[in-house]
Amino acid sequence: MFTGEKVRLRAYRKEDLEKALQFINDPEVKRFLAPGIPFPLTESDEEKFISKQSGFNTDAYSFAIETLEGEYIGGCGINSTDWKNSVAVVGIFIGNKDYWGKGYGTDAMRVLLRFIFEQMNINKVKLFVYDFNKRAIRCYEKCGFKVEGVLRQEIYRDGRYHDELAMGILRSEWFGAGNKK
Repeated sequence: MFTGEKVRLRAYRKEDLEKALQFINDPEVKRFLAPGIPFPLTESDEEKFISKQSGFNTDAYSFAIETLEGEYIGGCGINSTDWKNSVAVVGIFIGNKDYWGKGYGTDAMRVLLRFIFEQMNINKVKLFVYDFNKRAIRCYEKCGFKVEGVLRQEIYRDGRYHDELAMGILRSEWFGAGNKK
């Protein structure tokens, strides 16, 4: 369990299943997450995701995000790790819209970055975000991410093509910004 100012990152639990399925199938949440056809996930799909989470995995780590009061509100994690080059690819979502735009995602990302840089000894963290996800882009910039590239017209969503931004933060930038070492 890793704690920030507003949230705690913890392992997923079976009791998260119902809310997780509700969050991931919400059309407004889903439009920001995956480039594929926004087809709903089934309860079985979500059960498989939760059951395959393990501390023994060495490349990907998924955390449930909960408020300090214990309410499950979303998820984040390391989608892949390139140990040779010391690069991790991350993702995050806040599924409970009551917590959108209130700093919970920013706090969760900071906790995740602290875990990656202080516990995994990774040199670079990167992510990909659609250009229409302005709230997420602001969150990432607050955490120190910089735009490293633009994948032009990478995703077709809502009747037109959109760019996808590649963003990254280096270990030296994280610690240079006054974060603990």
